[in-house]
Amino acid sequence: MPRAFITGITGQDGQHLAEFLHSQGYDVYGMVKGQSNPRATQLIEEMPYVELLPGDLADLPSLVAALEVAQPDEVYNLGAISFVALSFSQAELTANTTGLGVLRMLEAIRMIGGTQNNPIRFYQASSSEMFGKVREMPQTEKTPFHPRSPYGCAKVFGHDITVNYRESYGLYACSGILFNHEGPRRGIEFVTRKVTNAAARIKLGLQHELVMGTLDTKRDWGYAGDYVKAMWLMLQQDEPDDFVVATGETHSIEELVQRAFAEVGIDDWRQFVRQDPKFYRPAEVDLLIGDATKAHEQLGWKPEVNFEDLVSLMVKNDLELEAKKAGISLAT
Repeated sequence: MPRAFITGITGQDGQHLAEFLHSQGYDVYGMVKGQSNPRATQLIEEMPYVELLPGDLADLPSLVAALEVAQPDEVYNLGAISFVALSFSQAELTANTTGLGVLRMLEAIRMIGGTQNNPIRFYQASSSEMFGKVREMPQTEKTPFHPRSPYGCAKVFGHDITVNYRESYGLYACSGILFNHEGPRRGIEFVTRKVTNAAARIKLGLQHELVMGTLDTKRDWGYAGDYVKAMWLMLQQDEPDDFVVATGETHSIEELVQRAFAEVGIDDWRQFVRQDPKFYRPAEVDLLIGDATKAHEQLGWKPEVNFEDLVSLMVKNDLELEAKKAGISLAT
């Protein structure tokens, strides 16, 4: 059986990827940081087939030790300080984990066996935030980077060092430049889940308003469950390469809010939404839209869940979750 090692396995993408790889017949190993990690406990309950190993992207020896135990055919580096807003207040931590963590993982792979004799294949989770102040529309694999946050800057380093190790040492190393991808497993601190959860709670009478920053920002939003399949497909190719993964459609945060409230039967969403400057970023990325033609043609990948269905999926999940927590019976 093929063996896969996933960093960031307790996050949204890590959970989707673990499920998918298990369905493909993989032995799945995941890295967790710290002791008595509550998210790890929950993961074990939901996915008993995953074997968890200790490790930290800030500590090279722990990565080497984890790889020696897992002996993976494929490594998926999804671990990162991934909340863009947090990166402005914790820029050094973000750089150390999201940026230098990639270098440490590549070094660990090179030390354990990323050569032709023992070819560990590596996937790096790059991000559309690397494009930042975009130079062209839509963004492709050749679009220059202009990151607008410490997170984006760290992701650029991670992306470039992956290319460098591929070219310098012959490692099978790929980067997936994933545009925004969401789902019910998305953390509540992210804007999509913040909106869908608030719409559900307001509908249930558990919350009275949604406080937001800008509503004008536009993003290319897809479903995380679709995007992890693209990660896997990248590592099944004869030669390593980098790919944009996106829907090719863009929607504003205002559209997201409107759609989420409509899902719970609230048409006049504006009476519940208040904007607060404290949620504005020092430098904002105004518009992202990806061109995934290369992924379509070379990987045979296309998104299956559209924006409307994605929002509906998330709102329905939050309605059920919040109603259960509050002991409220939902009408069928």
